[in-house]
Amino acid sequence: MCRMDAKEKAKEALRRFEVGNSLSCLPALPKASVLIPLFVRGGELHVLLTVRSPQLRSNAGEVCFPGGKYEPEDRDEIETALREAEEEIGLLPDQVEVVCRLWPMVTKRGLLVTPVVAFIEESFRARPNPDEVSDVFTVPLGFFTQAHEHTCYALATLPGFVHFFMYLDPASGKRREIWGLTALLAIVVAAVALEKKPAFTTGFDVENPLAYFQRSLDLWISKL
Repeated sequence: MCRMDAKEKAKEALRRFEVGNSLSCLPALPKASVLIPLFVRGGELHVLLTVRSPQLRSNAGEVCFPGGKYEPEDRDEIETALREAEEEIGLLPDQVEVVCRLWPMVTKRGLLVTPVVAFIEESFRARPNPDEVSDVFTVPLGFFTQAHEHTCYALATLPGFVHFFMYLDPASGKRREIWGLTALLAIVVAAVALEKKPAFTTGFDVENPLAYFQRSLDLWISKL
């Protein structure tokens, strides 16, 4: 598959799950956005991830996507994701081709997180802000459809599973633990963009993942 084929095929598949104006009906919870930056290398899709600074008060040292909380000056969820990515890794908005927003998830702390999927150039070189990000690395997107180095356990209070991956980064030789919401979003994007069913139990219908997101959100709303 050539570079353009991989990118265009993924964009077409992902855009089928754009949430559009349906975000306007969501509950009044604290909001955040994450940017899921994809790029093509050697004909294959890859995704960029960050490692949170060890000095942060919450989730220190964890692997995540660039992102953060909504600010009053942000026009929408996309602007939040782009602003945070620029602050964290030096990714300028004009270096980003936004593809879609996926249905948001509520974290265990009650934060409504909207995933914004986008494409960046393979040539992008991150400039991590040390106050927020200690490292940046990339993973072949197909890794998140493989059973190798994957484990999960069922949730007692919410539908689905908590997923864990252990990724050996060939660039640094470091083993990266990717889990929780970050792992779940990576699985969803991989399954949709690659049109490939993961080789493990996901806890959601890979052909209609938004139904799982909606069900999880409805459970949160019922508790408000």
